[in-house]
Amino acid sequence: VQLQASGGGLVQAGGSLRLSCAASGRTFSSYNMGWFRQAPGKEREFVVAISRSGGATDYADSVKGRFTISRDNAKNTMYLQMNSLKPEDTAVYYCAARVGNFIYRDNAKYDYWGQGTLVTVSS
Repeated sequence: VQLQASGGGLVQAGGSLRLSCAASGRTFSSYNMGWFRQAPGKEREFVVAISRSGGATDYADSVKGRFTISRDNAKNTMYLQMNSLKPEDTAVYYCAARVGNFIYRDNAKYDYWGQGTLVTVSS
């Protein structure tokens, strides 16, 4: 599967952005999906994951209540609605796909990665 993340940009603190991850190739609905982010000088970290059907989600504590993950299997697309953005949310955001069962926070469990989209939150 090929993944294309988009929707990043520059936003003021308190603002919102919606990221998209478009998938092509093998059936999108067969993948568990996740969003990760990497800030300058830091390791890549887990943000949120969603199961194949969308029925199960897992959020990092740092984004819980502010970010919402969703997917539209008919459109082969996953979304990340980010509200109440903070400067510490500034990072390159990556979408990832996992062939195996269950959703994980460990980026090593994911098999395919998009190229990333930059989110910059100004204070």
